[in-house]
Amino acid sequence: MSEKKTDQISDRGMLLTILALAWPTMLEQFMQTAVQYIDTAMVGSLGTQATAAVGSTGTINWLIGSTISAVGVGFLSYIAKSYGANDQAAAKRAVAQAVLLTCVLGVLFTVLTVSLSGMIPVWMQVEEGIQEMASMYFLILYLPMLPRTASIIFGTVLRSAGDTKSPMKIGLLVNLVNVALNFLLIYPSRQVMLFSGTVTIWGAGFGVIGAAIASAAAFTIGGICITMVLWKHKTISPRGQRFMPDMQILKPCMSVALPNMLQRFGTSLGYVAFAAMINSLGEVSTAAHTIANTVESAFYIPGYGMQTAAATLAGNAYGADDGKRMKQLASIFIPLEMVLMAGSGAGLFLAAPALMRLFSVQEAVIALGASVLRMVAVSEPFFGFSIIIEGFMMGVGKTKAPFVYNMIGMWIVRITGTFICTQIFGLGLVSAWGCMIAHNLLLFVLFLICYIRGVWNPLYVKEDKQRRNEKAG
Repeated sequence: MSEKKTDQISDRGMLLTILALAWPTMLEQFMQTAVQYIDTAMVGSLGTQATAAVGSTGTINWLIGSTISAVGVGFLSYIAKSYGANDQAAAKRAVAQAVLLTCVLGVLFTVLTVSLSGMIPVWMQVEEGIQEMASMYFLILYLPMLPRTASIIFGTVLRSAGDTKSPMKIGLLVNLVNVALNFLLIYPSRQVMLFSGTVTIWGAGFGVIGAAIASAAAFTIGGICITMVLWKHKTISPRGQRFMPDMQILKPCMSVALPNMLQRFGTSLGYVAFAAMINSLGEVSTAAHTIANTVESAFYIPGYGMQTAAATLAGNAYGADDGKRMKQLASIFIPLEMVLMAGSGAGLFLAAPALMRLFSVQEAVIALGASVLRMVAVSEPFFGFSIIIEGFMMGVGKTKAPFVYNMIGMWIVRITGTFICTQIFGLGLVSAWGCMIAHNLLLFVLFLICYIRGVWNPLYVKEDKQRRNEKAG
């Protein structure tokens, strides 16, 4: 068999491995996004004020969730590398430390979110008439922070060991519970037509508060289920491990997690500032922005689904000290990702008005949301490239450069640009999303330079040093 034929088979096998890891994560994210769509549509039926109340504090959700996710990235890098090096004992010790940090962070964020729930809508410049509604929604949503933290970190731990199906199954359960409870808690009792007859459906009629209760209950169930799955897992269960701080594990994990945490915290804080400026533009802009963000999130599924697989496989290759496999991963991931994101961008561009109509009946909101969605659709393939290279770098523990890139893009381009456009020149939502697109394009340029120079790959750097030493010798 020729070497070319062997490489083709190897590439085909690598592609199948990538898809086997990526599809459960994509399906899980698709279901989460579908539930976001349903939530937005259900709340949207209550009126623009309800949509604005729910959406106005949504960026705080990103801020908290992304900060916790960064801790998961530190453990992902360590565990994936341990698996690549066939060191399962180290992987299990890392899982025990993940459990410890989950408990600490869960309690900490519960205290913070509950104590600040009354002030956050004020800080977010939410209109005075809906501040109380937004505050109550936020409070209920964040009461179960411990199970929410477990869902995020334990899900990442399972994926880092190659188990993407368990988090997917639990995610499906969480979404089904959320939708069912939304149906019962948001609306009052009503009669519906069924088989040419009428049936009375019980409803609590809690409105926005019902949506918050439904989500909180679903998060609690998800956290309990994923904890049980991790505890019973055949290869990475933390049973029998010590749950006291272990600096041999925590130090390398936190050295990866801290830059990623600062990156996510900084970018999420940027989203908060971004949303606050948009909230100041009025109800129509706030509603259009909230709905457009929900719609857009579905079209990032191929990107972020593939990023998880890229991080895990890059960590495995790095742990095995396999430079050839690392290069092979890049040659398959990058074109696949850009094709997927180009397809999703085209779909978003064509379907933007129809998708906006799913969530609003106000023509002004629909037209404005469709305009900004079509703008961002063009930048999807470029953003997809950035997502994959960042995934590789997370997997091998190189998180400092992405932190710097994202801070420059968020605060210098997006936030400063949006402030100038909206607060000084009085421009609207379109200008703000233009600044967001400029941010995405800058990330593409910076990650492209990083890829061309090879600094994303520590094995390339290692090989380059060896070549230089050989020449010098």
